Amino acid sequence: MPRPIARRKTKKSAAKRFKVSAGGKVMFFSPGRRHLASSKNRKRMRRLGKVSVLAETDVARITENLPFR
Repeated sequence: MPRPIARRKTKKSAAKRFKVSAGGKVMFFSPGRRHLASSKNRKRMRRLGKVSVLAETDVARITENLPFR
């Protein structure tokens, strides 16, 4: 009986939070926009709504959890 090939599985929690762009950058939405918005000013809420680029020091850890991206 043949042995199954060992494969890396995608961490679904990471797949929902991060996307890899065509250029290879890891993008994510900033946290802190969902609730308690009345105490945050408009400028802050506007900036939280934009997509951010992940720091280079964290890219290796995240892409390790996204083997098929």
